[in-house]
Amino acid sequence: MNYQAKLPTPFGMLGIRCEADALTGIDFLEPGAAPQPPSQAFAREVCEQLQAYFIDPNFHFNLSLKLNGTTHQTKVWQAISAIPFGQTRSYGDLATLLASSPRAVGQACGANPIPMIIPCHRVVGKSGIGGFIHQRGGNALDIKCWLLAYEKQPNQGICRTSLVTN
Repeated sequence: MNYQAKLPTPFGMLGIRCEADALTGIDFLEPGAAPQPPSQAFAREVCEQLQAYFIDPNFHFNLSLKLNGTTHQTKVWQAISAIPFGQTRSYGDLATLLASSPRAVGQACGANPIPMIIPCHRVVGKSGIGGFIHQRGGNALDIKCWLLAYEKQPNQGICRTSLVTN
């Protein structure tokens, strides 16, 4: 994958993909990935805004996004983006809002190309954490739990993360 930057975070390395004026993707990279300074001005802006978020979880992102998704995915991503900081919604809540099904909402969440900016970590299961980036275990759920804890969102005991929070 070609990245315009690789940014270290408290939970691992992020790969930043963007065009000259729009963010196209954020990937959670494998442990041991090396940092890469931004190769262009917009990538530098993305990194600066992500770093601001890791200083202040209330930080409001202001980035141009280029999303390639189905009509349904785009509606789900818009609904996710409307979830206020410090709150969560269930897959079922969003499904009701969008006249969809929880499973379809979960699939769209997992396909979100820009996690954190489109805060899919704020979408949880009715009786558990749910999944994250099309995974139901391992490091992905640790990252989701870290993000929820970082934003001081109650997780009702559904997170038992091994990641260290700051």
